[in-house]
Amino acid sequence: MTDGPNITTIAALIGDHARAQALTVLMAGKALSATELADAAGVTRQTISAHLAQLVDAGLLAVEPQGRHRYFRIADAEVAQMLEVLMGVASGAVGTRRRTGPREPALRKARVCYDHLAGELGVLMYERLAQRGAFEAGPGGIGLTAQGTLLVAELGVDAGAPAGSRRPYCRTCLDWSERRHHLAGVLGAALLDRFEALGWAKRVPESRVLAFSAAGEAALREWLA
Repeated sequence: MTDGPNITTIAALIGDHARAQALTVLMAGKALSATELADAAGVTRQTISAHLAQLVDAGLLAVEPQGRHRYFRIADAEVAQMLEVLMGVASGAVGTRRRTGPREPALRKARVCYDHLAGELGVLMYERLAQRGAFEAGPGGIGLTAQGTLLVAELGVDAGAPAGSRRPYCRTCLDWSERRHHLAGVLGAALLDRFEALGWAKRVPESRVLAFSAAGEAALREWLA
């Protein structure tokens, strides 16, 4: 008898091509309709509806009714972290053929990972903040120091998790393209929101790409320096 939870059901669900495509598209952090996910996965509306029902039942997706429509999203940050790690394993697996395209360099430079910044600039941000003493190790992972509180306040971001939040305030997430960590958690999400509010970056439609303007990237690097 194998110790621990049985992973075969979850592995089988993610292992299906259409379901994997739907999960990958939803890693951009937006809730999408079944029709939009069917187009992304290259299957019919009826087929994707069956797949989505299985993903919801397994706790991998959540569904939000809105009028006559239903919108699907990644269930929570834990599921998103699992998918990001799997992407890293798939990216480095021997004998696998990677699918590349015109967006590949942009995807590697900066992208949305559920609700926080990933890619080259995401890793740069985490590592520079760490070098400047923004984080300290704790029993549950990393925490924000007094220095870190001052640094994020420079951007107008308040330190501290919202009341009642069970999500970690600071957490590292292994970046699939850089193979190093970027910043996740409540703080990672708050910083991404702030970058967009400041006009430094904007999301590319129908993609996980986060496009920084030249001025926005310069401002990010200046803040980190």
